[in-house]
Amino acid sequence: MPTLLVIKASLFGDDGQSSQLANAFTSRWREQYPNGQVLCRDLAADPLPHLTAEAVAGFQAEATERSPTQQASLAMSDTLIAELKQADAVAVALPMYNFTVPSTFKSWMDHVARAGVTFRYTEAGPKGLLETGPLYVFCARGGRYQGTENDTQTRLIEMFFGMLGFAEIHFTYAEGLALGEQAAAEAVGEARERIALLPLSVREGSQ
Repeated sequence: MPTLLVIKASLFGDDGQSSQLANAFTSRWREQYPNGQVLCRDLAADPLPHLTAEAVAGFQAEATERSPTQQASLAMSDTLIAELKQADAVAVALPMYNFTVPSTFKSWMDHVARAGVTFRYTEAGPKGLLETGPLYVFCARGGRYQGTENDTQTRLIEMFFGMLGFAEIHFTYAEGLALGEQAAAEAVGEARERIALLPLSVREGSQ
């Protein structure tokens, strides 16, 4: 039974444009995989704490040496990583805040990037340790940044998820959402049209 993990980072929950695009994709995914399951990690409804030096030390410490706080941080990190490992496809609803990803999503990234667990260091650079399927990213932005030097998100997502082992990444952009009602409606409409054409697949062997 294939599993889709949906990660939502909008401060506005399901009212956010990125969340609505991810929901549209999820509906299409459910039609393709009626026996599949969907896991949702809403980072606005259930925000993660920022990574601390104590938590990092706990990741590296022996089990008997961890403090209760470190044990709790490790358990949370393990849960997030387990969700990724369970997923046969991942969808990320990603708004742009101040030229970058939401801080809640950055906290998620910090808790799943664990050397020796989700990636390892090599002389050629980091190498992913996760068995992954496709990643679908739904970017909602007030201005227009795609293809410009101000699009800091796209390369960050490619680098980060590539480090974990994701080789297939699909981006869908809805831009100019703050440039008037007509521009916003056109951007969302075009994004939904692209969602309808996205190739749907899951991790090999999961069907």
